[in-house]
Amino acid sequence: MVAKTFAGLENVLMEELIEIGASDVEVLIRGVKFSGSKEILYKANFCCRTALRILVIIKEFKVKNANDLYNGVRSVEWPDYFDIQQTFAITSTVNSEAFNNSMFVSLKTKDAIVDNFRAKFGKRPSVNAENPEIRINVHASSDEVSLSLDSSGESLHKRGYRVGQNEASMSEVLAAGILKIAGWKGQCDFYDPMCGSGTLPIEAALIARNIPPGIFRKAFAFEKWKDFDEDIFDKVYNADYEKEFTHNIYASDIAPVNVKISSENARNAGLKKDIQFSVADFATLKPVGENGILVMNPPYGQRMNDRAVEPIYNMIGTSLKNNFRGINTWVISSSEEGFKSIGLKPSARIKLFNGALECELRNFEMYDGSKKASKQGEGRRSYSDNSEQRGNFRRPPLRQDNNDRRRSGSGSEEGRNGRRERTGPRPDRSGYDKRNQENNPHERKPFRATLGNESNNRPRRLRNSENPKRSFNNTEKNDND
Repeated sequence: MVAKTFAGLENVLMEELIEIGASDVEVLIRGVKFSGSKEILYKANFCCRTALRILVIIKEFKVKNANDLYNGVRSVEWPDYFDIQQTFAITSTVNSEAFNNSMFVSLKTKDAIVDNFRAKFGKRPSVNAENPEIRINVHASSDEVSLSLDSSGESLHKRGYRVGQNEASMSEVLAAGILKIAGWKGQCDFYDPMCGSGTLPIEAALIARNIPPGIFRKAFAFEKWKDFDEDIFDKVYNADYEKEFTHNIYASDIAPVNVKISSENARNAGLKKDIQFSVADFATLKPVGENGILVMNPPYGQRMNDRAVEPIYNMIGTSLKNNFRGINTWVISSSEEGFKSIGLKPSARIKLFNGALECELRNFEMYDGSKKASKQGEGRRSYSDNSEQRGNFRRPPLRQDNNDRRRSGSGSEEGRNGRRERTGPRPDRSGYDKRNQENNPHERKPFRATLGNESNNRPRRLRNSENPKRSFNNTEKNDND
């Protein structure tokens, strides 16, 4: 299997895969190759915060021309993977002298698949480019072709909690990767003084509460596969992941519209109580406590109508030096002039991409008095070498006996056996976006995590033959957000 991610997050994703029990883990360019059971496949989709999609390799072969591609694809027993009644679509990426463009590779692959079905059944499955039931990925590099099934469907960065965004919203996968690089685990207070649409504070709350990112999604592509095991996915889905978060997350922005969007997104994710939103200028902000982690994504210039950003970064540097001593600070930007205007020497520089923009994530350790590192930074795992060696990632050693590893909090007997079939109308879910519910009364809504003795109140994934979409029990209290 191959898990895809953004450039610069490969080592972060590798550690996530090791944590869920994957074996034979190997870092690739913008991806990680690994092995595992069907349960590991489901966990990779459901639990990995820095994965964009999970591909299951069907066949790898060498090609010299289009005929080799056609013959290699047609030789696959496609009826073993999907039925003739199911629709499919093909996505191709090409970096090969044998082919000029990805469209040609996709068409040739489609021809081979439908000819395979037609030879066996006298008819062929249909292509649905917009909403296919089966997604096939073709990767042609040099003289090698890899055929894979896309187990994710929509990109995994589409968590499902976002109801609004601004023009420069950050990808959820990138935000989670930045937080993991920064060593965020919910161990202290967290600050985002330029929160935009709220991606960083929401992902920070999900990590702090250990809520899986896949909990909000309506479906995964592997649920349409012929070998889909619902019992295994029930086990993965209904495991007791959540933990208590005893610190605070502070998110602010100078633009009221951004704070409103952020607040609505957090409410839809069931995290409104975990994040304190406010309209504020960073120049006037001061931290609540002596320790904490601050992560910010200031304007770069390119996306903000090329307005001058140096004064903004100069203000950032001044505020950090005057008000945020003792706070471990991380800033991502593509503006080198902006970084110069901050006027602080970074302790780490990591190359990342925000969309098509090449950026750097820089760490500024704001010492309080002496050069004693802040407490929350002591246990931070290093994903980069020093500032002179930026972009070269230090790969952690692979752990032994990965197959014997078990994810913490994988579900108690009480949690697994505590399901009950829901009867009657859907209960009121106060605090959630009701516009979507009016359009689709059966669509799953995100949950508000519960803790301690209320663990049985968390929603469960239930089978319902009359309604293929998931429905939940919900006996949680109305928190009047």
